[in-house]
Amino acid sequence: MKIQTAQSFCLPAVLVAAFAVTAVSCSKKSAPPDAPAAVVDKDGKLHVPDASPLRKKLIVKSAESKTTPHPLSVPAAVEADPARTISVLPPATGRVVDVKVALGDRVAKGQPLLTIASADSAQAYADVAKARDAIDLAKKQYERARAVKEAGGQATKDVETAQSLLTQAQAEFDRASSRLTAIGGASGKGGARTVTVSAPIAASVVMLTVAPGQFVNDPNAAMMSLSNVDSVLVTANVPENQVGQVQPGQSVDIALPALPNDVLHGTVQSVDNVLSADTRRQKARIVFANADGKLKPNMYATATFLLPQAAQVFVPQSAVLMNNDSTSVFVETAPWTFERRKVELGADEGDSSRVLSGLNAGDRVVTQGGVLIND
Repeated sequence: MKIQTAQSFCLPAVLVAAFAVTAVSCSKKSAPPDAPAAVVDKDGKLHVPDASPLRKKLIVKSAESKTTPHPLSVPAAVEADPARTISVLPPATGRVVDVKVALGDRVAKGQPLLTIASADSAQAYADVAKARDAIDLAKKQYERARAVKEAGGQATKDVETAQSLLTQAQAEFDRASSRLTAIGGASGKGGARTVTVSAPIAASVVMLTVAPGQFVNDPNAAMMSLSNVDSVLVTANVPENQVGQVQPGQSVDIALPALPNDVLHGTVQSVDNVLSADTRRQKARIVFANADGKLKPNMYATATFLLPQAAQVFVPQSAVLMNNDSTSVFVETAPWTFERRKVELGADEGDSSRVLSGLNAGDRVVTQGGVLIND
């Protein structure tokens, strides 16, 4: 009885032990194998093994050497051409009788602008009249002296004196006529004369400082300014550290906020030899035809110069890795073996970056997926 009891007790224990062994054996068979490493550190360099999934994600290309010009963008503004802008000064003192134009009007060459009632004009007419009368008298005296001499009744010196007086009278008449011409055309009766001031060039009235009834007596104070804007200047302000990079004859592109759909292409006409003491910038001027009047003086603009550069190494921006304050790329030193190399970058050009140091043309660089190696 006791033996049977022992046998019945041992049988369940054996079954439990067998189940445990079977469970352990099954668990060992179901464990997956170890995954291959994506990157292996090999002698201080990173190697991507054959079975690494990174081989399908990395793109490696050679760094290129290019002579791409460097764009330099600087602030600029549209200006009237000083060679086509004049100040209209009063030719004589007097009172403004009539102003025939308004601010902004376009005027033709020779078109009357205003009239001035001037005592100077009356005096100029009087001087011309007196000089003309003096010539007539001197001519008569000379003819009389010559006739008497030919008749044998007068000395040669009397004829010479009369001829000298005639020459002096002619010179005075020329002076008075020149003064009258300088004052301008005149009309009127008696001693009250008016001076008509006409436009010396075809242009637009850009400044007007006088009105009818105003007295003008300062010969250096402009009554109005005329500017022909059929041709204008765009003045670019080149910073001091770029002086010498911009030269006459250089190509330049101009963009204006007021004309967002237009990019103007021009050539540098002149560059100042001095810098502005206030802005520390050098002025470069570009001439543009403006027959349609789209360019208005004082418009803001941006001038972009393409500065010639020596051959430089370029890499795609996607190849560049940032690590705190340093930049680097992965360079392939052997098939699927890479090393991190620090580089110094210059200005970007589209989707590429200039490499100032750290790379040579032809170096094979990871252009996509470098961040995966970094991780």
